[in-house]
Amino acid sequence: CPSLTAGKPRVEIHPLGIGGKEDPVRMVFDTDAGPGVVVALSDMRDRFRLVANAVDVVDLDQPLPNLPVARALWSPKPDFATSAAAWLTAGAAHHTVLTTAVGMDVFEDFADIAHTELLTIDQGTTIKQFKKELAWNAAYYKLASGL
Repeated sequence: CPSLTAGKPRVEIHPLGIGGKEDPVRMVFDTDAGPGVVVALSDMRDRFRLVANAVDVVDLDQPLPNLPVARALWSPKPDFATSAAAWLTAGAAHHTVLTTAVGMDVFEDFADIAHTELLTIDQGTTIKQFKKELAWNAAYYKLASGL
């Protein structure tokens, strides 16, 4: 999404290499550094779960000319190991959305409006507490659905 950069995205055509289709047109740009949120939506069978991770988008150390897409590199909060462990423990999806336009509060509001579970990973996250939150959420959603 071009809102991730103050620069002007380029439109380029690059081979896809899979699917036997024509080469797609893609927007190519580097994302600007700053705070962001990475979000994934998972189907838990009895409910949907949003997992949102606060991140700091960082500048690229070097150009990535062989990656012909929108490019972003981020540092997850609270740190990589805790973030990855929480993400995997939550069963979060591998397809994600990155935004620098809205903060965690918007996802909290959306989850409330949509009656959807939201797990947040941020500076205060510990795996011990995160696992407890998962257990409490599982119990809540089971009770809320009438067992």
